[in-house]
Amino acid sequence: MKKAITYYRVSTERQGVSGLGLDAQRQAVQDFALANGFMLVSEFVEVESGKNNKRPVLMEALTTCRDARATLLIARLDRLGRNVAFISKLMEAGIDFKAVDNPHADKLIVHIMAAFAEHERDMISKRTTAALQVAKSKGVELGRHGRYVLSVANRQEAERFALTLLPVLRELQRKGFKTVRAIAGELNRRQVPTFSKSGRWHVSTVHNVIKRLNQQNICRLAG
Repeated sequence: MKKAITYYRVSTERQGVSGLGLDAQRQAVQDFALANGFMLVSEFVEVESGKNNKRPVLMEALTTCRDARATLLIARLDRLGRNVAFISKLMEAGIDFKAVDNPHADKLIVHIMAAFAEHERDMISKRTTAALQVAKSKGVELGRHGRYVLSVANRQEAERFALTLLPVLRELQRKGFKTVRAIAGELNRRQVPTFSKSGRWHVSTVHNVIKRLNQQNICRLAG
């Protein structure tokens, strides 16, 4: 049986403690390992932003792979990083790694995927800057506390959106949609818009809405 080392990364301490995001990565990698004859011999978890290329836990995982002559398994390529140069260094290290979301990708495809991930990171940064500029033009205090003020405004808007979904969520739970996954599927079937007005409902987005409603003590919903 082929040996494999697993590496998981989450972006915040909250995700690391709660398992949010981590559980999905772990399940995807375990399913892949079982289907492809890999024996998981060690696991590494890192709490770090994708923008940070200094990853001590990842470096430890790579050293373990080299010593054990094992393959590094990750759930998605972006768990390694969103920096093309960083991905190139990993590939040049001679460690065999597979991303479960694209296990047959050759080196060219891996570079292209990393380039897109890096581009996405840059676009997020530009959108954040643009949002702050709009906020400033509307009189929102920037500088030291600007991002905090903008974050509060965004949270309040998200809470108002959650309230508009309350009747729908109550109806779904009365009709037997008890799990977050089932609710997400039904919201997608009904084409109910998400908070961002684009994309599909996922377990995490439904969970966030229910959590906001419960935190407001307006009602208690399962989830």
